[in-house]
Amino acid sequence: MSSTTSPFPDRIELAGEGLVLRDWTEADLAAMPDLFDHPDIAYWTPIASPFDEAAARTRLDRARRLRAEGTAVLLAITVDGRAPLGEVMLRRAPEGTEIGYAVGPAHRGRGLAARAVRVMAAYAFERLGAERVILELEAENAASVAVATKAGFSLLDVPLIEGEEKGRPYVLQTWALDLP
Repeated sequence: MSSTTSPFPDRIELAGEGLVLRDWTEADLAAMPDLFDHPDIAYWTPIASPFDEAAARTRLDRARRLRAEGTAVLLAITVDGRAPLGEVMLRRAPEGTEIGYAVGPAHRGRGLAARAVRVMAAYAFERLGAERVILELEAENAASVAVATKAGFSLLDVPLIEGEEKGRPYVLQTWALDLP
């Protein structure tokens, strides 16, 4: 898909639920390792590990490339548009419109992920015409199951997704939220 047909605008800022979801910028590069260089994120997500400044640069470049291709948008989770506290991702794929997220360890327990997921789902419904958004997560990831539940998602009775990431096998459940 060329950048002229990307469903995503060049800039995105979404506000709601006490959050501002915004594009990653060069100014965020120094903060990204504190958010993503953590054993939980290394274990449960495909985010690079260890996550250092070089990984931050690679992630920012990848976010920009995926946006231009019309494949995905990765936004910083903030409360005020300034300091990033985590990331929320929306990916357009043949199997559906998928949301993913990661919240820095120092910022957990504040409902950031569930709120960011709800704001991103509203964007997918209102701006992209999605009829359903999905989360794919491991049943053993209690924190992500809690996020899915708090964000209003329901576990679907569909085949599990099996794969391997970073040398570790995984089995993903599919959770969904339908257009209200």
